[in-house]
Amino acid sequence: MGINIHALNFLMYASKKKKFGSTATIGRQTITYLKAKEIKNILHLPKEVDYGTWCEKLLIDNFHASKVDSFDYSDYEGCTFTHDMNNPLPPAMTTPNNKYDTIIDIGSFEHIYNLPQAFKNISTMCKDGGIIIHILPANNMNGHGFWQFSPELFYSLYSESNGYTETEVFFADHGDTKYWYNVKKPENGNRCYVSDKKKIFVMIRTKKIKEFTHENVQESHFIQAWNQKNSNVGNGLIKKLEGFAKRHESFFPFMYYIYIQLHFIKNPEKLSGRNKNLVKRKVTDWMNI
Repeated sequence: MGINIHALNFLMYASKKKKFGSTATIGRQTITYLKAKEIKNILHLPKEVDYGTWCEKLLIDNFHASKVDSFDYSDYEGCTFTHDMNNPLPPAMTTPNNKYDTIIDIGSFEHIYNLPQAFKNISTMCKDGGIIIHILPANNMNGHGFWQFSPELFYSLYSESNGYTETEVFFADHGDTKYWYNVKKPENGNRCYVSDKKKIFVMIRTKKIKEFTHENVQESHFIQAWNQKNSNVGNGLIKKLEGFAKRHESFFPFMYYIYIQLHFIKNPEKLSGRNKNLVKRKVTDWMNI
């Protein structure tokens, strides 16, 4: 787990909206991915500062963190508290005095098998009005941990009906630190398709506003389908296409290929400003919004 350029910028973006206050990190976060010059330039410091190996001093000095505790399965990196996030938090960790203003998960949740419990744990640790931040692998990082994450999960989980607000989801290209892509919230049965050869991070910021629930987390595409008054809409067209395919078996594969190519020209799914699901801006521009 560690803070790189995208992560440092996203932490700064989040801190502009709300000071961190008492802070918990899931896994102890290293800052060895960053050079002192990069930290100086991103945070607009008057000079280079040696913050050491770990993030605590960096967050306290620059993000208004009053304290920084870390939670990990093992104390092999010197975390503050050891706990297996696959399991519920012990009662001593859930008292009002032990809740945090900001929870930061940078590159940790993909290594946790029991994700529903882990999400419940961090929401339990978070004060009402507190902020939860995730930066996780989204695409082309198979082999790194158990999971890769879709924006749909966070828009569905961190919904207002579940006790959250201000949920924002971004994509970031691992190899391009100049741009972020805000992911539009899936609505009206639309899905956010993004498929690319690049390594992509998904970055999330949400605010917990009340007692939360995770009992109603469903993909919006299916909610739209389930709520349709006429479930047979489109069946006639599907049957016509099936009939056409049977009558033109030798020609149909070529027609299907042409259809797919036209579909991607009209609706590009790459990590691009042309993707209708994304809003592309320079990182510096997002900072001023």
